Amino acid sequence: MEIFPAIDLFGAQAVRLLRGDYRQMTVYSDDPAAVARDFAACGAKYAHLVDLEGAREGTTPNLPTVERIAKESGLSVEIGGGIRSEETARRYLDAGCWRVILGTAAVEDPALLERLAGRFPGRIAVGVDVRGDRVATRGWLKDSGVTLAELCTRLQQLGITGVIVTDIARDGAMGGSNCELYRKMREEFPALQVTASGGVSSHGDLQALRGAGCWGAIVGKAYYTGAVDLRRAIEENT
Repeated sequence: MEIFPAIDLFGAQAVRLLRGDYRQMTVYSDDPAAVARDFAACGAKYAHLVDLEGAREGTTPNLPTVERIAKESGLSVEIGGGIRSEETARRYLDAGCWRVILGTAAVEDPALLERLAGRFPGRIAVGVDVRGDRVATRGWLKDSGVTLAELCTRLQQLGITGVIVTDIARDGAMGGSNCELYRKMREEFPALQVTASGGVSSHGDLQALRGAGCWGAIVGKAYYTGAVDLRRAIEENT
């Protein structure tokens, strides 16, 4: 299983939200590139970035920071948050990102998703943020009316394999991961490479996610609080 240490960006800082609430934000570093360099020093191959301002507004205010992280860390960087046009996707890929993650656009603009998947094979993933069995969009602020199963069915039909699944109720809460959700996804949608996001609070959580068949796991708040030792996590799970 691949380990994706995470950096959520807001105002060029590394922050974390509690359950997607912008009013419950903790700032962990004013130098996200230094955080990414520490990921690399711990043996990480990847970094998972989210532009929280972009997710809410559909813009790229943290693009210079993302470019610096990709350049200085040497990691394979994936970025999500507000990628709702081909132009935005190209800007991030040109800035050195390994792949871009569509969230809102994957639901609201399926033609864009299909077009990008064709033009940038292997470099497009989809972020699926769920409350219960429903997909949330617009920075977790809107109920799309689309179920997780409906969206995953479409992704398989399009040949898109990279899927980052966040259980919003678990994100940032340090309450453990929803392994049953990920296990069910692996059974129902075997062509998808499921990366679990939200709720990792211990090394035991990572072992459980690996046991559930996850292709990857994102480590966010647990890294910043010290609940998960990144070097150990990588050594034990990859």
